[in-house]
Amino acid sequence: MKGTGVHSGAEVSLILHPAEANTGYNFYVQGGGRVGHVPGDFRAVSNLTLCTVLSGMHDGVSVATVEHLLAALRGLGVDNVDIEVDGNEVPIMDGSAEPFVDAIEEVGLRELDEPRRYIKVLRPVQVKDGDAIGEIFPYNGFRLDIEIDFNSPFIGKQRLDVDVTPWSFKRKLCRARTFGFMKDVKQLWAAGRALGASLENTVAIGDDRIINLEGLRYSDEFVRHKAMDAVGDLALAGAPILGLYRSSRGGHRLNSAVLHALYANRDAWTIIETAEKPHARHVAPSAEFGIAFATPNFAPEAD
Repeated sequence: MKGTGVHSGAEVSLILHPAEANTGYNFYVQGGGRVGHVPGDFRAVSNLTLCTVLSGMHDGVSVATVEHLLAALRGLGVDNVDIEVDGNEVPIMDGSAEPFVDAIEEVGLRELDEPRRYIKVLRPVQVKDGDAIGEIFPYNGFRLDIEIDFNSPFIGKQRLDVDVTPWSFKRKLCRARTFGFMKDVKQLWAAGRALGASLENTVAIGDDRIINLEGLRYSDEFVRHKAMDAVGDLALAGAPILGLYRSSRGGHRLNSAVLHALYANRDAWTIIETAEKPHARHVAPSAEFGIAFATPNFAPEAD
């Protein structure tokens, strides 16, 4: 896949490779004539300003804006994949996870023979960050209860409560795009951010209207995108989560903080294995793929 890095503005290519059971998500970042390894793990998160950034443990490489790709992988039930990135940022595509979902489904998935591992939440864990609250509870499945509250007549307070399965992810979450406010554009550009953002990959919110001519994909697209981001950020747990994640006024920082808090409380979780089908075994892409897309330039990204 080829596209634009939403913050760098640079063209980036991406290839997903099949991986063996229990290897999880691993990024291999090419740059400066070398390849660096970046684990898809919450402990590798190095920055959470406007996007999720992962950094390698030893070689100093990093990769940004990983959340939409990880959401597509976790949303479709893909547990193991090697991700080759020619650049330091995953391409933004159309601002949603849908292009990644379409590309993965085009090549298909391969079920592996090993039993699937889950992280099972055993007791509630809560994190507070100012007026933001994140909580994770025991639940027989993976469920999100996400609430946002923006001082904007186009957003306001929105809430989404959904069991996340491949079916619901494709139909309710994956098409929701990143969003930002036009009033923040100059400040973002001055800080070297959102250089690749455009009306092709961002819902731009003006003072009196949604700038994008096509409007919104859902009336509550903003909270759906925040829920999609949560799927991607929680994919860094190391295995699928069996639990209910609830957040209020949260974002990447809160999502990551809840994972850290969960793992810090060893009696709050356990690892279980199951061989039940169809979604209980490790799956990986059935073949390598690199499908070309294009994305233009302009607009903010304050998600």
